[in-house]
Amino acid sequence: MRETEGAAWYCLRAQPKREHIAAASLRAIGGVEVVCPRLRYKKVTRRGKIWWMEPLFPGYLLARFRLEEKHRAVSYAAGVSGILRFGESVPVVAPDFIEELRAELAREENQGEVLTLQPIAEPGDQVELADGPLRGMTGTVLEVRPAEERVRIFIEFLGQAQPVDVDLYSLLLPRKGSLRTDETGP
Repeated sequence: MRETEGAAWYCLRAQPKREHIAAASLRAIGGVEVVCPRLRYKKVTRRGKIWWMEPLFPGYLLARFRLEEKHRAVSYAAGVSGILRFGESVPVVAPDFIEELRAELAREENQGEVLTLQPIAEPGDQVELADGPLRGMTGTVLEVRPAEERVRIFIEFLGQAQPVDVDLYSLLLPRKGSLRTDETGP
């Protein structure tokens, strides 16, 4: 009989900012399967653009194990603060949810349990500049050049509409889904 036979998926609470540590320590326990997806995206800082990683489910991770056998080992693993409970009940995560999550994580542009997000800007979108000397100005997207990570927008400047090329990551994008997983590029 395999160790995971009769096992179910559970949601675990992780210590703050230690989800990846909890996942690593749980993987070291025999008979425990772990899913701890993270998001990767570019963030503009004073030092320029950097890749930023954060958990998809901050403070939580998912693990498959036999509760009656591994309860203590899982509960006291490094980085784990406990198994999610509702009163005396320990809810089980639906296997279909885990399968869908794993299918998304297995797509070729994703790296293991890391989902890479890219901003979306389309011609005609109303955007606001969030960085640079024109910060706070609004304009309309004319053209998107994903290979260069640049966008050409029309802004109203000195009483005239002027085309301006700006960095894609310096825009506040419309709320219609401003981030997505990288399917075909921005």
